[in-house]
Amino acid sequence: MITLSSDFGSPYPAAMKGVLLQRTDARLVDVAHDFPRQDVRTAAFWLREVLPYFPPATHLVVVDPGVGTDRNAVVIRAGEHALVGPDNGVLLPAARELADGVDLEYFRVDDDHDALRPTRADGTTPSQSSTFHGRDVFAPAAAAVHETTLERLATLAVLEPLESVVDLALPEATVDGDRASGEVLVVDDFGNVVTNVPGRYLEDCDAVRVNGERVPVGDAFAAVDPGEKLAVVGSHGYVELDVNQGRGDEAFDLETGDEVRLERG
Repeated sequence: MITLSSDFGSPYPAAMKGVLLQRTDARLVDVAHDFPRQDVRTAAFWLREVLPYFPPATHLVVVDPGVGTDRNAVVIRAGEHALVGPDNGVLLPAARELADGVDLEYFRVDDDHDALRPTRADGTTPSQSSTFHGRDVFAPAAAAVHETTLERLATLAVLEPLESVVDLALPEATVDGDRASGEVLVVDDFGNVVTNVPGRYLEDCDAVRVNGERVPVGDAFAAVDPGEKLAVVGSHGYVELDVNQGRGDEAFDLETGDEVRLERG
């Protein structure tokens, strides 16, 4: 299996799939291609939450605001999984989850290697694009990784071992007694505001003040009437600020990166 994730929208992912299908018979599974454009942190968060539910696979990720620069293309071995993408931190949170305590292994993709050059159906090999490495570098690399065993990654001619890659750590909230200070990690498509405050903060709590405004705490959206605000523990284990059948981001006037101050009671 090869999973695909990007901020490309449409139709660019189709070109990556074409390259993959020329080189491998892997099952291709789309995770998402509508990540916020060039938002490495948001993509990293969702990949960390989603990829651990997959069986062993190669995960192709292209959220790459540095495409065409001297940033590396990398492969990370994480336990029984391999992740392929730009060296900008987008792979690290998911890789740590997938590794389950096992040391990560890092490799640099030799993006000038002839073996990576994609070909068209007519057999021609166009020049590598400096703006579409998803098609011309990452997809061929993902196919090469999929076609070998994880134990033999170091033997692939297109890979070179690396000691480290660019790190990305999601920010952590500060909890001090009844008060918590954090920020909005992401806003999902429903408008639910996902903070970085751990869900245990809401244990045995009936209400919480959000930036000074008191809202009830519920176990589900339907704990309040439609259109009403509430705080819940989301599926990811963090405090969410939501509206039953509405948009929490609009009701709380919050967006990704905004500060959130909570107080129990």
